[in-house]
Amino acid sequence: MSVWLTDEQQLIKDSAERLVQNDYTIEARQKLIESEEGFSRDNWATFAELGWLGLPFKEEHGGFGGTAVDMAVLMEALGKGLVVEPFASSVILAGTALDIGGGPLAEALLPEMIAGERLLAFAHSEPKSRFNLSDVTVTADAEGDGFKINGQKMLVYHGGSADSLIVSARTSGTQRDRDGITLFVVDRTAEGVTVRGHRTVDGLRAAEITLTDVKVGADAILGLQDKGFEIVEDVIDRACVQFAAEACGAMEKAVELTVDYTKERKQFGRPLSSFQALQHKMADMYSAHQFARALTYRAAALLDDCDPAERAEAAAAVKVKCGNSSKLVGEEAIQLHGGMGMTADMPIGHYFKRLTMINALFGNAQYHLKRYAAMKAE
Repeated sequence: MSVWLTDEQQLIKDSAERLVQNDYTIEARQKLIESEEGFSRDNWATFAELGWLGLPFKEEHGGFGGTAVDMAVLMEALGKGLVVEPFASSVILAGTALDIGGGPLAEALLPEMIAGERLLAFAHSEPKSRFNLSDVTVTADAEGDGFKINGQKMLVYHGGSADSLIVSARTSGTQRDRDGITLFVVDRTAEGVTVRGHRTVDGLRAAEITLTDVKVGADAILGLQDKGFEIVEDVIDRACVQFAAEACGAMEKAVELTVDYTKERKQFGRPLSSFQALQHKMADMYSAHQFARALTYRAAALLDDCDPAERAEAAAAVKVKCGNSSKLVGEEAIQLHGGMGMTADMPIGHYFKRLTMINALFGNAQYHLKRYAAMKAE
């Protein structure tokens, strides 16, 4: 199940893997996790210099006009190193929302983000919404020439470090209506914005954000009023494919670590890798990873030229396959490492945690299987 890369994509892959190999040991990653912000600003500047922050965006905004496959190549390489910088939150989530919404906000903020001068965060998930993207209780009530926003967002990745937040709020309709959701760009330090940061189980940073009478002007609206759900759905479907690419990189590394460990670890005077039953397990891990990788790249190839229904179907299929594959690879890797595999001293435990989080992000495999079946039934 080979994936053929262009010369440009191979350059992206090589540069990212070189950075991961040279600078992203587990020990170095642990130091970043324990730092104040949980990532390195120097690394972020390097990402900007390498052009990664502008890869998927239009040239008119300072980007490179890359494809979804280009992004998948980069995300897969970053997944091998369990990179903790806010690439996904700033570029894939918030940056994509800005790019789709367009207008003056995109023209003003995207060049700054691409240059590494502005961090963005996507504030959409709420405490009771679970996987329902249209379940929004944060409100934005009209007041004068602008709006007043109230409510709470949760699991806003890198929300504590972001300069600007893209916040979804209900401007009309009821709690779960698809229509009536509007996206606003809000300054993280604006009056009424309270941020409570925390560390996630896989070592990243996220935040709970409370908005209390936060005043914004009509010029803070991203896209069209009451039509923000279309942007949210597009962003999340694209993100599902890109996070799957990250999971493929993490799975590849997990398989590699497990094979190496079983060659070194001996039982009854023989390497664990010599036992046929364990060879079968590792073969299953390898096959699961390869199948998930092939499906991920197939889905990425569709994203730039498909209608919303095809995009949603591709994203759901990828979430199902990558979710099941990452679960198999992660659990078997821990099993073959033994109990010590879950300790902080063993790299495999960090990969297992990240794979588990990616599986749950924006809907687990079970949720997307039902979603996929519902789309096929229509």
